[in-house]
Amino acid sequence: MIIRGYNFFCDMTPDMQYLRNHDAVDSFIERNMIFILPDRLRRFRKNLYYVRRNAGPSHEYSPLFRVRSQLRSDPIPAGYDGPFDVFPFYANATMTRTRHKDYYVLFIFRDKMSWTRFRQIAGE
Repeated sequence: MIIRGYNFFCDMTPDMQYLRNHDAVDSFIERNMIFILPDRLRRFRKNLYYVRRNAGPSHEYSPLFRVRSQLRSDPIPAGYDGPFDVFPFYANATMTRTRHKDYYVLFIFRDKMSWTRFRQIAGE
């Protein structure tokens, strides 16, 4: 997998969770979600992105938008259900009525130092 504009990436950690808005208002479910990061990953909140596979036969992905997130120690906002485990929810690609949508949630990094620090903290 190649992320356009970024050199390094990591998957979500297994201990992450998410909240889902009780009253979903958008057809793109991820806009109604807040991901809960373990406190040890607090410095990497801005590195968590939704990425989408580009059209065509390449394995190149592009960042869509930054994930809404909060720390586990933060209070759960009103109007959200959960927390739910991210896996197996994100074990498969999303599918619409006509085709698969290849979306992922990844921590993405421009420099090797941040990527290495994240891997050490995440326990990878």
